[in-house]
Amino acid sequence: MEVIIQDTPAAMGFSAAKKAAGLILGAISTKGTASIIIATGTSQFETLKQLIAEKEIDWSRVILFHLDEYISIPDTHPASFRKYIKERFLEKLPPLKSVYLIPGEDAPEETCERMSAIIRQHPVDVALIGIGENSHLAFNDPPADFDTEKPFLVVQLDEACRRQQMNEGV
Repeated sequence: MEVIIQDTPAAMGFSAAKKAAGLILGAISTKGTASIIIATGTSQFETLKQLIAEKEIDWSRVILFHLDEYISIPDTHPASFRKYIKERFLEKLPPLKSVYLIPGEDAPEETCERMSAIIRQHPVDVALIGIGENSHLAFNDPPADFDTEKPFLVVQLDEACRRQQMNEGV
């Protein structure tokens, strides 16, 4: 495992994107496609910006999943993670092979089952994620269930996670 530590968000984002680009190119070279997960939040700004600048990536061979979404909000809502990914990433790239965004308006349990079935068909090569202020990962607040085999879950946000989301103002 390689750990990259830099002293500024821009430097960390640049390094993370460079490493991710190499892994994406490697997966495309080996398998013909690369499956990636992209998270949202301010921690991803610089990473996504640099990843968009990586011109060697053939985006038509990339399958994208996003990490999480709020229940019951449309993708036009300012807090929607689908909106974030579309505006900050997808609209700045040529079309990808496939894009799987979590529809927040659909029934949560059925959505998790459907998304889980899809992601199992496309094992993830690269996950660009951040860790929340309370150590949550994709809204799996401590103490999260690290033994689950489910790729997508419905979770209840604790107060610390809710406050972080409100204060982040992405």
